[in-house]
Amino acid sequence: MILFIKLLKESAFFAWGSVITNKLRTFLTLLGITIGIFAIISVFSVVDALERGVRSSIASLGENVIYIQKWPWEFGSDYPWWRYMNRPTPRISEMDELMRRTQVLESVVFVAGTNRTVEYGNRSIDRAEIFSVSHEYDKVRSFEIESGRYFSPTESFNGRNVAIIGAEIASNLFNDRSPTGENIKIFGRNIEVIGVFGREGEDTFGSSHDEMVLLPVNFVNSFIDVNSDRYNPAILAKGKPGFSNEEITDELRGAMRGIRRIKPAAEDNFALNQSSLLSTQFDSLFSIIKIAGWIIGGFAILVGGFGIANIMFVSVKERTSIIGIQKALGAKNYFILLQFLVEAIFLSLMGGILGLLLVLGISWIASKGIEMDLLLTYGNIMLGINVSVIIGLIAGFVPAWSAARLDPVEAIRTNA
Repeated sequence: MILFIKLLKESAFFAWGSVITNKLRTFLTLLGITIGIFAIISVFSVVDALERGVRSSIASLGENVIYIQKWPWEFGSDYPWWRYMNRPTPRISEMDELMRRTQVLESVVFVAGTNRTVEYGNRSIDRAEIFSVSHEYDKVRSFEIESGRYFSPTESFNGRNVAIIGAEIASNLFNDRSPTGENIKIFGRNIEVIGVFGREGEDTFGSSHDEMVLLPVNFVNSFIDVNSDRYNPAILAKGKPGFSNEEITDELRGAMRGIRRIKPAAEDNFALNQSSLLSTQFDSLFSIIKIAGWIIGGFAILVGGFGIANIMFVSVKERTSIIGIQKALGAKNYFILLQFLVEAIFLSLMGGILGLLLVLGISWIASKGIEMDLLLTYGNIMLGINVSVIIGLIAGFVPAWSAARLDPVEAIRTNA
């Protein structure tokens, strides 16, 4: 152990001396490693930030929530879209039937959306997102109400003209005034604001309650047909704790086939979508991007590896007589081998650390300038260090091996 520490200290000394003596040569040599590590780790950091955002958005959809819709979320290359055109849309009556026919569901919600103008006094917002929902929407989707309250059961079931509005809607229509208790106009009807959503910000899919107006579906259904395809209706079914998504999906499929009286040999005329489908698709996308990062950074690292090998060959040549003296005094081949390997790893590690510092600086600047959780994670730091060490080990092995095989007499005579 003491011998190894002495070896490490001596190798670091030689490496640092080489850096100080040949600043330009060392800088150009390490530039390839620095750029390579920067390229790989920066790509991975961006992908990690995007992945965190996507997974957070997917999690907001609900891990045990199944979306019963007309169209599936997952399309193949041979997707027969024409087979889905004539499918019926989910209906409010089917939501009630599902609760009666299933035992694994905790909540079932009917939702339908459209865009309409929202007015208050002489102010208006064009094409605001209007979302009509049944009563248990708050049990299926997570959100916070900053002021006011959620719909009461009576308001939902009787279709009262009440609304919960997003933070952006409230800001644009009311400025600093409290919207609660005020009347807004949608569909040409006066609607009382009973609550305001807490500000969320836009997620990866562009979805947010900030620019949404939530209305009881029974109120909206009294003057438009929310079952119509133009309003993209869907049924959200949340399973009870303890049941897997597969169990929930199987029971939902059986119940929906029974409700729609589909013959045993006929295929489903509805889609059961869940967040795991999106996760699978994004996993493939992120894997491709990471491979691209390895390819982009790999070329720079390859050049850097050749540079380190070159500088180590030069170092061996410059210290041939010293190697001969060391071997004449009893130094073993493995001692010389390890000495130059540690030096190569030290040089490569210097380039890798410079690359990581560059990523850290750019990540900090980018996090201040854009709304992205861009971080240099511990995993990426260790990846950069490990890649640097491996490149140094590979690039320095042949020069170190040639140094270890030198004949001590010939080595001493070289610079005599």
